[in-house]
Amino acid sequence: MNPRYPPRRPRIRENVNEAIRAREVRAVFPDGTVEVMQTSLAVRKAQEMGLDLILIAPTADPPVAKAMDYGQWQYENKKKQHEAKRKQHVILVKELKFRPNTDDHDYEFKKNHAIRFLKEGNRVKAVVQFRGREIAHTDLGRKLLMRFAEDLAPYGTAEGQPRLEGRNAHVLLSPVKVAAHTPTKDKPRPPESAG
Repeated sequence: MNPRYPPRRPRIRENVNEAIRAREVRAVFPDGTVEVMQTSLAVRKAQEMGLDLILIAPTADPPVAKAMDYGQWQYENKKKQHEAKRKQHVILVKELKFRPNTDDHDYEFKKNHAIRFLKEGNRVKAVVQFRGREIAHTDLGRKLLMRFAEDLAPYGTAEGQPRLEGRNAHVLLSPVKVAAHTPTKDKPRPPESAG
């Protein structure tokens, strides 16, 4: 054993068995019984069943503790967290770069990329870069960005007008929120009475 490093202390599992600090708990047992009892008695009863007493709702009055296998509980918690992480969608900003004299083929190619990004739910930042003497023709870049925003109107909305910052002009597009549309059938009209 190395004298420079102190021996490791065993990790105390929080909110399990003796680590529960509440005097009384509402204990839930596997057979379905629910009792308000002293924590020490609840821990002893859970250990007699071969289980651990785990604090589930520490803010309740009295706190709720459940008798179950600690390893199984940890596994289920990790599984829930993994599922929640899998379902969430992170919105990214995808950047597309243009030049003031971008030809039509390149423009269409980048427009198709932007459509794909917007359909995936990401934001798109279109940037026109001006190099050298091109800065004298900022109107060309502005027109290009306006055309780009108009072409993508069914898929995304422009957040404001194109802005010039230094040697770049840019516009930001956000995806259009698709409302859940439920088709409704038209109700047939009652026949008009001849009068």
